[in-house]
Amino acid sequence: MPNRAERRAAAKRSKQNKGVPQQANEAQGGNRSGLVDEYALQERSRRLEEHEQEGEWKPSSSVQKERHEDEDITLDNPKVSHTPHSVRQVFRIITWTLILLCAISFLVIMWIPSVPMWLIITIASVFAVAVISLFFVAGNSKDNPNLDANGCAI
Repeated sequence: MPNRAERRAAAKRSKQNKGVPQQANEAQGGNRSGLVDEYALQERSRRLEEHEQEGEWKPSSSVQKERHEDEDITLDNPKVSHTPHSVRQVFRIITWTLILLCAISFLVIMWIPSVPMWLIITIASVFAVAVISLFFVAGNSKDNPNLDANGCAI
């Protein structure tokens, strides 16, 4: 590890070369491989300004989404319309409805001073059954349009 004097000398040298670009510092050794040719860049910029080089440059990127011909936008298409078309989806809707109703009833009974214990146990058990049934009625991850090929949410 360099001593204090060597560290100070290195800091002083780096301050002296502060205004000189790093590229010029590397070129002093005679090796210019890997350096950007500034003259060629300036010439290309000048030619682009004068429209000498294959006309004007235009960006080639596109962010428009491709539309397939087989993609039907009407409500008859089950992939576009979100109406339940299987028993599993009907049970999924019922399960989420039960979870929502249990959450609302928990909020209601929280503010009622004298609630029978059997009502609290019933609401808690319906909530638990609904949450557990989500594991059984949840669809395949391949059918989820919000997941990519690796199963990560998009």
